[in-house]
Amino acid sequence: MAGPVGNEELTPSVTVPALGLLEFSSIALGIRAGDAMVKRAPVRALVAGSVQPGKFLVLVDGEVAEVEESLAAGTAAGAPALIDRLFLPDAHAALGTALLGKRFPGTIVALGVIETRTTASTLRAADAAMKGAMVELVELRLANGLGGKGISLYAGEVADVEAAVEQGVARVESGNLVHHVVIPSLHAEMAENVIAGTRFAAQFGLSEG
Repeated sequence: MAGPVGNEELTPSVTVPALGLLEFSSIALGIRAGDAMVKRAPVRALVAGSVQPGKFLVLVDGEVAEVEESLAAGTAAGAPALIDRLFLPDAHAALGTALLGKRFPGTIVALGVIETRTTASTLRAADAAMKGAMVELVELRLANGLGGKGISLYAGEVADVEAAVEQGVARVESGNLVHHVVIPSLHAEMAENVIAGTRFAAQFGLSEG
């Protein structure tokens, strides 16, 4: 996630004991919630900001108890505008790496994609997918350029990708799943595009508005 705001950035080489995220429909209440979160508990990192389409995300990581307390404070402060909430007391290490924008450098044989309506659901699905099968997290995108949705992409052997997608989808709440697919043999040209990034504008070196 670009443009972190807070005392520290997430570090991919450090295990994240707990990860928490609050997703709001109001930017004003989101800012109030983020302020309440860091005032309540000494979380290791705070990343907060607006995303499309006019939503506000607050992401924290740190020790389990501190993240839980922080989420409680943010939920109370921004309750009227709360869209979704995520608490992962033992987040998979790949999530922290992907949130920093690190990309999968390998080749893709089978590809799995999970698309959700909220960013919290995407993170929840990705955590379950990575814990449930031997796959690589190719990409994790949250909200911007997606109309507020989230997507996660997985690479590996067909059976592993199928298992990962199944595990991830099972963690998405009713109404939040948009689509999910498994492509057993991804064409080389499509794989090149996916590895480069799923943003259309990025293929031409352009930025998205």
